Amino acid sequence: MSSSQGRFALAVVLSSLLAASFAVAVRFALAAGNEALFGSPDVLDAARALPWGVRLLAPAVGAAIGAAVAVASERLPASHGVGGVMEAVVLGRGRVSLRAALAKTASSLPAIAGGGSLGREGPVIQVAAALGGTVAGWFRLDPLQTRTLYAAGTAAGFAAAYNTPLAATLFVVEVVVGVLAVELIVPVAVAAAIATMLTRAALGDAPIFGVRTYALVTTPQLASSVLLGPLAGVAGAGFMALLFHGERFFAKLTVPRPVRAASGGLVVGALATQLPEITGNGAEAIREMLDGRVLGLMFVALLIAKPLATTASVSSGSAGGVFTPSMFLGAALGGGLSSIFLDGAGADRVPVVGACALVGMASVVAATTHAPLMASVLAFEMSGDYALVVPLLLSTALATTVARRLWPDSIYSAELRRRGIAWDDSLRRRLTDATVATHASQATGAVDAPPTTDATDETHPP
Repeated sequence: MSSSQGRFALAVVLSSLLAASFAVAVRFALAAGNEALFGSPDVLDAARALPWGVRLLAPAVGAAIGAAVAVASERLPASHGVGGVMEAVVLGRGRVSLRAALAKTASSLPAIAGGGSLGREGPVIQVAAALGGTVAGWFRLDPLQTRTLYAAGTAAGFAAAYNTPLAATLFVVEVVVGVLAVELIVPVAVAAAIATMLTRAALGDAPIFGVRTYALVTTPQLASSVLLGPLAGVAGAGFMALLFHGERFFAKLTVPRPVRAASGGLVVGALATQLPEITGNGAEAIREMLDGRVLGLMFVALLIAKPLATTASVSSGSAGGVFTPSMFLGAALGGGLSSIFLDGAGADRVPVVGACALVGMASVVAATTHAPLMASVLAFEMSGDYALVVPLLLSTALATTVARRLWPDSIYSAELRRRGIAWDDSLRRRLTDATVATHASQATGAVDAPPTTDATDETHPP
């Protein structure tokens, strides 16, 4: 092993450990904050126990504090989320600023602790990617190794956030890069494995939603997947459109940023007075859906309220992700479909509802990210249940197909497009990249020439 390879290997290990440590610290900090403020580390339990008035105002207060933190850090470089990571890894331009990512996390914590409908994982993944770039600077890695370390850090952050090493690897391959290459997959997989091991040592090795064993695939389950997939595609595209128009609406408000964020938090609080399940990222409510403890019209209410709450939080300026809220939306869709339309009663109904909620969860994630394999693997890693892999693959594939027809950008490529960067995630770009790499290899005589990418290929705006 050369000196350069040795430094790169050490950098992968160090950045993975730092990313996982940060993710664990954020989770502990939020749990401790919720317990100190509201008497329970569980966001949903705390929200249900709060008086009506506190439940109404807490998201607004948290959002205003978070926005004030963001205003105080405005002199730092802009923080562009996963889109910024995609630009740094694939295009090799720009960098993911660690200071800006940490500031974004700091601004997200009050909003999340107050009950805002936000994913806590987005800022964590961004910090993890930035840590990869920072460690690359410490070890004086070359530009290609630095880009790879950004990707490895992203995988480590995702794995630590969700305890899903395989899905984390696929997230980088399908979402961030879009091209499978050995020189990328090895460090990314190693980073995801290291981060998962550290996270499990600190938090336990059980899947995030507990171990589940649903019934083996039946004809009705496969039939429901054929119906659920397109519906999830419509729901995912609709959610992205809602976020887009929500941002345009709140951008028109000529008020200070903390006031704008507080107004979004007030919308969340108003919804939470009747439906506390919509507070936070939604992980606790998803667990209840998978357990079959949510039935009938309650699913419909959550299916409407959660996208509205998340749009109000994110579009008004609160820092946070939408990945877990997308999972919530899918679980409500799948569980509601089975609860209302599928046969079953009493105890026999619970596994059917839970299984459909799990498939729906993966399908809407696939629709918003355009990553069906990642979404399928994520679902059975988070539940420990492999039995549903066939309906998962079928439903996520259909959801992605429909969503791309309705809203061509994913939730992440849309972020790039808003910044004037066109992004093509089609097979046409893959084949073009491969052709360019082959010609470059033949011209230089090299056998390991890395593929080049050009995000300015023809794309179709939504």
